[in-house]
Amino acid sequence: MAQIDKLIVNAVGEARSSGASYADCRYVEIEDESLSFSNGSPESVQKSSDKGLGVRVLVDGAWGFFGTSVITTKEISRAVKKAIEIGKAAAGLNDKPVELADTESYKDNYVSNFIKDPFEVSLKEKLDYLSELDGAMAAHEELSSRDSHIDFRKTSSFFASSEGTQVQQKIIHSGVGIDLGMSSSRRERASRSYPKNGGQYECKGYELLSEYDFKSEIPRLFEEVKALLAAAACPSKITDIVFEGSVVSLLIHELIGHPLELDRVFGSERNFSGTSFATVDKLGSLRYGSSIINVVSDPTHAYGLASYGYDDEGVKARRADLIKDGILAGYLSSRETAALIGERSTGAMRADSWGNIPIVRITNVNLAPGDKSFNDIISSVDNGIYMSTISSWSPSDDRSSFEFGCEIAWEIKGGKPGQVFKNPTFSGKTLEFWNSVKAIGDESSWKIWGTPNCGKGQPGQNARTAQGASPILVSNVRVGG
Repeated sequence: MAQIDKLIVNAVGEARSSGASYADCRYVEIEDESLSFSNGSPESVQKSSDKGLGVRVLVDGAWGFFGTSVITTKEISRAVKKAIEIGKAAAGLNDKPVELADTESYKDNYVSNFIKDPFEVSLKEKLDYLSELDGAMAAHEELSSRDSHIDFRKTSSFFASSEGTQVQQKIIHSGVGIDLGMSSSRRERASRSYPKNGGQYECKGYELLSEYDFKSEIPRLFEEVKALLAAAACPSKITDIVFEGSVVSLLIHELIGHPLELDRVFGSERNFSGTSFATVDKLGSLRYGSSIINVVSDPTHAYGLASYGYDDEGVKARRADLIKDGILAGYLSSRETAALIGERSTGAMRADSWGNIPIVRITNVNLAPGDKSFNDIISSVDNGIYMSTISSWSPSDDRSSFEFGCEIAWEIKGGKPGQVFKNPTFSGKTLEFWNSVKAIGDESSWKIWGTPNCGKGQPGQNARTAQGASPILVSNVRVGG
């Protein structure tokens, strides 16, 4: 990539000499591979690759951006000129010139944590793995559907800025999941997924697949599917709920991650996916949750799906408080948005490809573990419900309220799980919900859950995010209705 690196650095220099007060250029190569099995046969084998670069400039206080997949000196020069032209045009529309929070410059080479590169594993081995998963599910003949999938991504990039930063990064992601279902009639169907709905994704290599004992979990899931077909509907009431960790992950994503994206707070998502109730006048004073709630942005975590060395404007990844002892303490930010509140960037600026300008995205947003084991939490509930595995979600535009559904629930009586309920849903107001958290699971039940399909922006971009979580106990939650 040495020759490309030189072209990128030259592009930044050309942009500066052409009138940009700031410039950066980001070259990205992405390899994707996705394989799936359905009911005994390979359903899909997809492989793709993409590469290109994007030039971003500040001209007269406004952003210009242009991307190209043609990596030649002539084409890159054209991309620089186009980015400059766009910046000049945008400057006439800006009410206020863009200012950037200070950041240090770096020269670095970052490689994510992985043991086995999945792109060096044969297609046969991968299909054999899925065939074994399917066979383990097929042993339960009553099942009407069996689905399994594995996914891999390798991203190689080089970033250079006019402030002297030059960073290479190589990041590998892997994902795996199964879903099994059964029907009792044309209108009645039940299903269970594992490790969570849509599968689990982490910043790891092929070794992720061996970390889950699917063959041991499938009999349990099969029994739960059967129980769901015979189960009563989850009752409507206000009660205490214990939420399984992957459910908490999506609650963090929708009710903490998105409302604390600082561009959204300032209204940039108003026309697409909403605003935020957590406005900057509340920073440092809003009681977001109970005193045991501590949430950080941490792209330095070893295995999160949003783990990286540097974001897509060259800011070094760091750990930053978002909620401290229940109080709103910070935001997910870029250099531009951080400058508006007099802070430095939390390194949350990312693009889903070379062809998109970076925007503020959810990173690894992690809820700190508590001091209770999962069994301790369950045994502390005299009368309540335990819910597992998200199946639906619907937050309000400003994330101040929500309604979610889960695949399965159990009644809790006298500190012990009891009968199964189907179609459990719960709803509430965001601040009331987080302020009602009474217990958080300890490190033994904590996991960083990956979300590979977070949509945002106009034009739309997909981001890979993660949320670290363990089970929580929340009092007085509205169930059903």
